[in-house]
Amino acid sequence: MRSVHAIVIGLLVLAAAPVSPAAPPLSLDGFADCIHHWQNSHHTTDYPRLAEDDVRGIADNILLYQRDNGGWRENEDPLRILSAEEKAKILADRPLPDTSLDNRNGWPQVEYLAGAFGLTGDTRYRDSCLRGLGFILSAQHASGGFPHSYPSQEGYRPYLTFADDVLPDILRTLRKIARGDAPFDFIEPAIRKRAAAAVTRGDACILRLQVVQDGVPTVWAGQYHHVTLEPVGARAFELPALVSRESVAVARYLMSLEDPSPEVVRAVDAAIAWFQRVQIRGLRLETFEAEPVKYTWHTSTIDRRTVDDPNAPPLWARFYDLRTSEPFLANRDGRRVATLAEVQRERRTGYDWYGTWPGTLIEVEYPAWEKRIGR
Repeated sequence: MRSVHAIVIGLLVLAAAPVSPAAPPLSLDGFADCIHHWQNSHHTTDYPRLAEDDVRGIADNILLYQRDNGGWRENEDPLRILSAEEKAKILADRPLPDTSLDNRNGWPQVEYLAGAFGLTGDTRYRDSCLRGLGFILSAQHASGGFPHSYPSQEGYRPYLTFADDVLPDILRTLRKIARGDAPFDFIEPAIRKRAAAAVTRGDACILRLQVVQDGVPTVWAGQYHHVTLEPVGARAFELPALVSRESVAVARYLMSLEDPSPEVVRAVDAAIAWFQRVQIRGLRLETFEAEPVKYTWHTSTIDRRTVDDPNAPPLWARFYDLRTSEPFLANRDGRRVATLAEVQRERRTGYDWYGTWPGTLIEVEYPAWEKRIGR
């Protein structure tokens, strides 16, 4: 019979072993926004990166980037190969409270670490995952919403936000944890119970914050004040408004609920009706090559314009007036404008002012949902 010492040594060797090449890599889709923003701000896509199936290397990077409070700074590429100097700087910065949920940050790290623990058995990934989950649960407002950033109270950072799908995406992750779905099946019942309670508060928050115009529910604003719950702006060009892009994600989340309440059904119906009412007909969005211009947050190699076209498919503006649902755009000086031509090129090419976001939701997903709930 093998000695206890030999068994322990064997287990340690197993835990330290690399993931088998046959093991499927974990999804990196959740990091797309952070990676995109890192590349834009550094004006490059050409830099040393880990292989996408290097689970240990990526998970180790995520561990390195984690701050002492359990969260992560936004806009980092977890696949980037770091120099010794960069690693030392990241370690020195660990006490900083510069953690954020912006740009779909925080919950992808938690899910990746849970998957990495399941593949490798490395308890460092489990512990880091639980610390990240603790950070997210601590960030939740009493209203049930989540802030742009936590623990910062500066500017718009504490505002309850739907921008970048913060609320619906976090609630999706917490639902998996509450149910004990893989890769979160190792999480103990007490923590799963906390996740379930956070989901209940978050769902109620979504229903409460659906904007009503003249007695008719519409969709959701991009941000709400975390105390008054009134719609507010964020960056200077992100004025208080109904937001179509993020409201699509909210409607999808509500439609994903297994047994929707009458309140949820009414909220979805109202959102779909609003999307149908405010669609823009006869306008086509064109993107074309242009002389490259380097801005602080991106390098623009294209430009955009809108063209009258009676045969164009429907478009939606990103922002709509809170009282009238009139579409509008804005510049970095906070000036509200009516057309894309009035938006300066930096924002015209660095932000999505028009899109087809609700199209598939209206035409495909909503009818399928109605069938599922028995209508």
